[in-house]
Amino acid sequence: MLKIGVIGYGNRIGSVIRQMMGFKEDICLKSIADIDFSNVKSRLKKEGFDEEKINLYKNTDEMLSKENLDGVLVGTRCSLHSKMGIKVLKNKIPLYIEKPLATNINDLMALKKIADEYHSEAVVSFPLKATPVIKLVKDIVDSGKLGTIEHVQAVNNVPYGGVYFHNWYRDEHETGGLFLQKATHDFDYINYLLGIKAAEICAMTSKQIFKGNHEELYCKDCNEKNTCPEGPYVMKFIKQDDPLGDMCCFAKDTGNEDSGSAIVRYESGMHVNYSQNFFVRKSAGMRGARLIGYNGTLQFDFYKDEVNVFMHNTDRVESYKLDSSQISHWGGDHILSLNFINVMKGFESSISPINAGLESTLMCLKARESAETGTFQKIEWPQ
Repeated sequence: MLKIGVIGYGNRIGSVIRQMMGFKEDICLKSIADIDFSNVKSRLKKEGFDEEKINLYKNTDEMLSKENLDGVLVGTRCSLHSKMGIKVLKNKIPLYIEKPLATNINDLMALKKIADEYHSEAVVSFPLKATPVIKLVKDIVDSGKLGTIEHVQAVNNVPYGGVYFHNWYRDEHETGGLFLQKATHDFDYINYLLGIKAAEICAMTSKQIFKGNHEELYCKDCNEKNTCPEGPYVMKFIKQDDPLGDMCCFAKDTGNEDSGSAIVRYESGMHVNYSQNFFVRKSAGMRGARLIGYNGTLQFDFYKDEVNVFMHNTDRVESYKLDSSQISHWGGDHILSLNFINVMKGFESSISPINAGLESTLMCLKARESAETGTFQKIEWPQ
């Protein structure tokens, strides 16, 4: 039986555990390290686990020393990902780690040092690269029919972007900003598709919508709660949408940019332009890219579950329709969860390795620095 442990049992890691259990493999959730026992017990009960059979620890080191685990999943708040990942890697236990790998360069460097030293197997939670959509795109790109990809136009218009302003995600000290929250996924799949290294980046961010003069407060305490366009009453009963949190998104302390863009130059000389937005809604949501070669252009959109190939030298257009839009992260979570099971068994290597995660996180940190300083940033590790 595979015995797994969790460090930080939140919504996201809970969903990954459920994915793993769905394979009906011989898996046991053996232990959890978390500072909030009451919240963990409530989640376990809601999810159908027998909490009496799961050992709870408030100290991660104690759990790692006492338990004989086949794998550990890190799902803490973002600022602790690197620190907890280091503890697991040092114990040479297969690691599943949430993104972003770090929220500052010092923590990222520390994680890289340990990853290079211990060579422990790790699966980084980058499900987009594992989706059926990206697998199809990769096959087409590698076939050469488009020619060498010489330009990429990528976009992520997030229809649920309010989540980054209505609850704890609004704390930039915790999230590291929205390049690290979102672009880290997109940079990762772009790097995977291109197969070349990013060399330089420039970026810009804006905060035009989710700002205001309200003092820090919760929607329930606001005298505008029934008229505010982002308040729970309007969201639920007028816009017929789910409220994305209960904190005022027009307060002084909302944090986070609400749009951002980056231009990335790669070692071959080609460049990628990427843009993300957090105030679109409903069917305006889009996540995907155009990859352009001399012989053809490929366009895909995760939300539409479509891939279209436009040949430049003939009148042929090829269209592919997939069926993964209703699956968690378009099917990527399912595939990564199974990969981690097989990593723990020793049957497979990680399909989302830590070096790729480190590279994507470095790109996001350099994008953030570029936006803050108005400068181009080389994507290279500090000496």
